[in-house]
Formats: sequence, structure tokens, C-alpha cells
Amino acid sequence: MKNSLKIGLCFGLTSGIITTLGLIVGLHSGTHSILAIIGGVITIAVADSFSDALGMHVSQESENHKAKEIWESTMATFLVKFFLPLTFLVPILFLELGTAILVSVAWGLLLLGVLSFMVARERKERPFNVIAEHVTITIIVVIITHYVGDLISILFG
Repeated sequence: MKNSLKIGLCFGLTSGIITTLGLIVGLHSGTHSILAIIGGVITIAVADSFSDALGMHVSQESENHKAKEIWESTMATFLVKFFLPLTFLVPILFLELGTAILVSVAWGLLLLGVLSFMVARERKERPFNVIAEHVTITIIVVIITHYVGDLISILFG
């Protein structure tokens, strides 16, 4: 795989998983509203995909990459960041909300685990260490956003 595509794919997947899980868990604990969660996920698919794609674009430009490589990374980031959050809607649309949140977290951790495994193998590192690091950070984000949602519900609910 071309390096420029790999950069956009890895960034987009990691950012998309963590951002979407944080949003879903935080909105669930703060509102318990399926409408708020669906609206949040769709909004993040649109706004965050453009935001991160532009961020990737400017970052790549600042490193003096070739124009073609810049656009490949930009488009890979945009496409992943746009479509990935939408996959988290499947359990939310078809399962009871509490169960859907758990399935979404499991889905995100599975995707991140697979990506981390592939990155570790390419870097000739021990997959367990890389997976553990990335999954631990994601779980911390999920826990924090859960409590932030609880706090918002208490303060403004």
C-alpha cells in the first residue's frame, strides 16, 4: 500500500474510532436519547471528516510532500472518517440502546485491535504491546466520556 494512503487510513481509522466511541458513550450517558446519538454520529461523520481531512492536508503540505501524496492522504482520511462512524449506527438502529452501546464499543475495539496488529507486524514489534497500548487509551477515552456525560446530565439535566 502506498505510504500516503496508509497515513490517511491509519489516522482516519484511529481518530474515527476514538471520536465516535467518545461521542456515542458521552451522549448516551448524558441523554439516553437515541435521536441525540444518531444525530451526533451523522454530524461527526460530516464535520469531523472534513476537519480531519483538511488537518491532514495542511500537515502533509507543511512536510513538503508531493501534491499527489498530499491529496491521497487527504482523501483517504476523508473517506475513512466519513464512512467509519456510520458503521456504528448499525447496532444503534437495530438493538436496544444499552446493548447497542456495548456492541459499538466492542466493534470499535475490534477494529482498533486489528489495525494495531497490522501496524505492529509491519514495524516488526510485538503485537500484544501495540494492541494493549492503543486499546488502553481508547478505553480511557470511553470511561472519561461516560463520566463527562453523567456530569453534564447532573448539571444540566
